[in-house]
Amino acid sequence: MNSAVRASGFFLFACAVAALVFAGARMAENDYIFFAGYTVLQFVVLATAWNILGGLTGYVNFGAAAFFACGAYATVFFHKFYALPIPLLVAIGAAVSGLIGLGMGYLTLRLRGVYFAIATLAMAVVLRTLVTNWNYVGGARGAYVIRPAELDVQGLALPYIQYLFLIMLALAVISIAIARTIERSKLGYGFAAIRDDETAAEASGVPTLRLKLIATALSGALMGMAGAPFPYYIGYLQPSSAFALDYAVNSIAMPLIGGTTTWVGPVIGAVLLGSLEQFITVSISSSINLLIVGLLLVGFVIIAPNGLTGLWQRLFSKRGSKR
Repeated sequence: MNSAVRASGFFLFACAVAALVFAGARMAENDYIFFAGYTVLQFVVLATAWNILGGLTGYVNFGAAAFFACGAYATVFFHKFYALPIPLLVAIGAAVSGLIGLGMGYLTLRLRGVYFAIATLAMAVVLRTLVTNWNYVGGARGAYVIRPAELDVQGLALPYIQYLFLIMLALAVISIAIARTIERSKLGYGFAAIRDDETAAEASGVPTLRLKLIATALSGALMGMAGAPFPYYIGYLQPSSAFALDYAVNSIAMPLIGGTTTWVGPVIGAVLLGSLEQFITVSISSSINLLIVGLLLVGFVIIAPNGLTGLWQRLFSKRGSKR
C-alpha cells in the first residue's frame, strides 16, 4: 500500500512539474523552445525506454531506431487510412512496437552479450529494408504528413507545435513513472538479478525468459510511443530520418552518461545531452552532434563508467566515510 501511495505521489508531482514546464515555455513566447523541447523530451522517453532493457536488465539493444521508426510509420499508415487523434496514434504505435519487441525477444533472447546486440542491429536493418520497399507508407521516397497550423482545445487556439510539445511532455512523465515503478518493484529486482548474473538468477528460480520478454516488449512499446507523434513534428518522413543513426546512438549514450542502474540516470543524460545538441545545432552545426556524443561517451567511460549518478554516489559515499 505504501509503495502504491508513493508511486501515485510521484506521478502527481511529475505532472505538476510538467505543468510548470509547459506554462514556463508558453510564457517565453518563442516557438523554438517548443521545437527544441520536443526533441529533448523525445530523447527522455527513448533513453528511459532503452534503459529498461539495456540498463536494468543488462541486454544492450542497438535497434532503438527501429522501434522508434515502427511507431512513426504506424502513424503514417493510419494517417493515410483514416486521420486519427494523436493520443490514439500513440497507443497504436506503442502496441505495434511492443509486439515487435515481444517477437524480437522471443527469437533472440536466448542469445547473450554481443550476439544479442548484433541480432537487434540486424532486426533494424531488416525493418528498414521492409519500410523502404513498402510503397503505401511512402517507401524510399518518403511520405508527407501535413499538420494544421493550430488546434482548437476547448475554445483555446493552441499552435500545433505546442500541442505536440504537450503530448511529448505527457509521454515523458508516463515513461519516467513506469521506469521508477519498475525499479522499485519485484519486476525490477528480477531485472537486476538477470543483469548481475543471469545463470545464478535462473538457478534461484527467477523466470528469466519471461522477464526478458516483458523487458523487450515494454522497452519497445515506449520507443514506439516516442516515435508516433514524430511524423506530425517533422512533416515529411522518410526511412533515413525515421531510422536515423542519431536515435540509436543517443538512446545508448544518454543512459550511459547519466547512469544505467537507476531511473533518474537516463533522464539526466537525456536532458543534459539533448540540450547540448540543440545548442550546438543552433550555434554551430547539427552535423557534429554525433562527434560530440562520441567524445563525451568515451570520456565518461574513462572517468565515470557508472555515469553521473554513479559518480555522485561515489563522491557522496566518500564524504560520508570521512565524517
